[in-house]
Amino acid sequence: MTKKKPENKDQKKFSKKEDIEAAIKAASQTSQKDDLQEQLAQAQQSAKDNWDKLLRSQAEMENLKRRNAKDVENAHKFALDGFVKALLEVKDSLSMGIKTAQEEKATVKHIVEGLEMTDKVFLSTLEKFGVEMINPEGEPFNPELHEAVTMVPMPDKNSNSVLEVVQFGFTLNNRLVRPAMVVVVQ
Repeated sequence: MTKKKPENKDQKKFSKKEDIEAAIKAASQTSQKDDLQEQLAQAQQSAKDNWDKLLRSQAEMENLKRRNAKDVENAHKFALDGFVKALLEVKDSLSMGIKTAQEEKATVKHIVEGLEMTDKVFLSTLEKFGVEMINPEGEPFNPELHEAVTMVPMPDKNSNSVLEVVQFGFTLNNRLVRPAMVVVVQ
């Protein structure tokens, strides 16, 4: 029989030391793997949360666009609402004038008074909305605001001044809508 050689204590230690290092290395790799998996899970969750936020933001932007488009459409539709209501006062005044003119005891004087009142109501309604009448009689001719229909020689009047207004002009918020048609002194 052969005798078993006694193992060297250093070999046992070395063997155990290698096993311990291998175990530590394996544990370290497992720990790193777990850490990486955890980081991956967190990154995926973060990406999912950000994607949800993006979709919500896009939906909110679409809703905002729709609301703004509807507001603009309504603004265009009903922009003249106040103006139309104000013009209805003029219509009512005209209707009353016509009714009064058709009465048996109506006189020309009453009809003229009614027309003058209606004209005042109409002009005040226009002024409420920034429309101003151009009545340049006696003023110097201004080609930016006036349109000369004819020129009349008059030595006693200032040359190039407005003698008579044939048709009144109008501005809207200081922008010319229609020039005044005038007779100008030559």
